[in-house]
Parts: sequence; C-alpha cells; structure tokens
Amino acid sequence: MALQGHFRVLTILGGIGRMQSYWDLPDFDEHEAVQYVHDRASGLSAIIAIHSTKLGPAGGGTRFWHYADKGRAITDALRLSRGMSYKNAMAGLPMGGGKAVILADSDHRKTPEMLAAFGDAIQALGGRYVTAEDIGMSDADMVAISKRTRFVSGLPVQQEGSAGGDPGPFTANGIFQGVKAAVQFKLGTDRLKDVRIAVQGTGSVGGGLARLLASKGAVLTLADVNADRAQSLADELGAQTVSADQIMQVEADVFSPNALGAILDSESIEKLNVKIVAGGANNQLARPHHADMLVDRDILYAPDYVINAGGIISVALEYFAVADGRTAQVDEVLARLTGIPQRLTGIWQESRSTGQSPAAVADAMAQKLIGRG
Repeated sequence: MALQGHFRVLTILGGIGRMQSYWDLPDFDEHEAVQYVHDRASGLSAIIAIHSTKLGPAGGGTRFWHYADKGRAITDALRLSRGMSYKNAMAGLPMGGGKAVILADSDHRKTPEMLAAFGDAIQALGGRYVTAEDIGMSDADMVAISKRTRFVSGLPVQQEGSAGGDPGPFTANGIFQGVKAAVQFKLGTDRLKDVRIAVQGTGSVGGGLARLLASKGAVLTLADVNADRAQSLADELGAQTVSADQIMQVEADVFSPNALGAILDSESIEKLNVKIVAGGANNQLARPHHADMLVDRDILYAPDYVINAGGIISVALEYFAVADGRTAQVDEVLARLTGIPQRLTGIWQESRSTGQSPAAVADAMAQKLIGRG
C-alpha cells in the first residue's frame, strides 16, 4: 500500500478483503495493473484497471455505479478494460485499454471532493490511463476531474464544429451505421424503412440511436428500466414500448441492446426472436461460448466493441488534438466513424468463410493488434 497525495492506493495482489486473488478471476487477462483507490476524507472508493498500453495510453471511461460488493466491481473493471483494448485497437486508435469504476453508495452520492480525489488518483498514474465519461458520469464531472489531472477527455465543446463533450451521440451514430451494415449483410437491403428493431435502453446512446433509426422509417419497439423515459421517447417517435423484461423476446428483425452488459446468456439467446443482434452495450456476451449459440441459431452478431467505438473515437481524437495544441473537429470524428460498418462487414465475411463466430473473429484480430495473438 502506498501513500500518494491524500489518498491511498492499494495495488490488488491478494484481492480485497476475503475476495479471491484477482488473477484467479475468469475475466483477468494479463492486465498490466489493477488498483483499488480509497480516500477516507471524501469517501471515494474506485478501481482502475489497465489492460494494455501496447498501442498507447490506456483509454477508457469512468463508470459511477452501485455494486453489491467489490468483487462485482472488479469483474466489471476487468471486462470493460479488456474490451477497451480491443475496441481501441480495432478502431485504429493509438491507445491501449483501461477502465475505472467508482463505487457509488446506495443513494449514488457524488461530491466534488470525491471527483477531486479521483482526479488525483489518475494523475498519480502519470498518463498510463486517460479517462472520459461513462455510465453515471457527465461532462461536468469530467471538468471537475480535469482540475486535478490533464489525463481526461470528453470535455465540453468550446466552439462550434469542434468535437468534445458527451460522446454518446457519436456512439449512437456509429451503432446506427453498424445496424445498417448488419441489415444489408443479413437481410440484403440497404434501407431501414419498415425494418423492425427492438431497442433496449433509451438513454443517451439508445435514445440517440432510436431517433436515427426512426428518421429512416424503421419500426421501433422500445424498453428501458425507466419506463417513463421509454414511453416519452416512443410518443416522440411514434414507436411502441414493452417492459424491460420483455424486450428480448420481441419478434423483430434486429435486437439492439444499449444498456448494461452480460445479457446474452444461454437462456436469453434461446428466447431471441430476431435475425440480428447489433447494439452498443459493452460485454453483451455473458461468456465467450454464447457467441457460438448465436451462430447455431443463425443470428448475426455485431461484436460490441466494434460497433460501439464511436464514443472512444471522439474522445481519443479530442485528447490527441488538445495534446497537439489544436481542436478536434466533428467532421474528423464523423469521417472515422465510416470505418465501423467496413470493419463489421469484414468480420462477418471472415466468419461466413471460416465458420468461426463473429466474436471469435473480432477477438483474434484485436489480440493480434495488441500483440497477444
């Protein structure tokens, strides 16, 4: 345990409390570093996981979430940081993969003091990890963190036409392009009019995606744990709603998960009534073998870290532009997003020719790029 500033950093070697060593966890993948950070004064408890810095600083957002126990938080950080390594590599970004989770209490109390302590923890890593916005965090939180460290991106837009702020709209745009590519590949049409799409999650990403899909005439069914939010968006778009626990059984052409991960397991896959799964949620597959179950059911799967790369593309271009003393432009980001459907189509073509699942094909590509193939 080392004293750094006014907080304590525990590099997890033997685990936290009675929890098993983190390298025994199924989601540990030769991570370069996993740290538990605690600041008694502010009440901050956070985990920062660095999976790989092979291609550059470990880039990945910070999630503010209430976990039943620290073990679940570590599992989340391990899976998400590995996904960021793969995502950044497949997007052609000069960044490795990392992720942070701030352990919220049951009432999700967040204070300026906690954000300041967290910024100090990032600064202490000396640039190995660059953070940005994720679930439970806002661009205002990023501003607060940036007062303590320069290793942060996703800050509010400073001038018209510049990239920055909430990366959600760019994530939604990339997913939209990925859904179009999936429909073209699987259904043989380049139009979304009358294509039936079930959208799970109507927050920044899912809601933005739904609006883009509706603008092209897709027939939408929406669901969210916040039923009022889903209904409000449905009223706006002329869509239907179902309850959050029914959305994965809706008969449709496409199921688009845009909430939390690990939703595709043996039970839920058997109940799917779609031809395509393409959405922005991270770590959609509960375990790797569930990708093969999708193949067995002839359901086309868009690997999540490929289709949802729009946000990190925006964040990364902003971060490196600022380092070069300039401002990243929206047009730069949009131009890079066009690579998402191209990468997905290449993955599906290889999957079709080799018999491997799209997830396995994408993983092999990403592992080779980060030197672990």
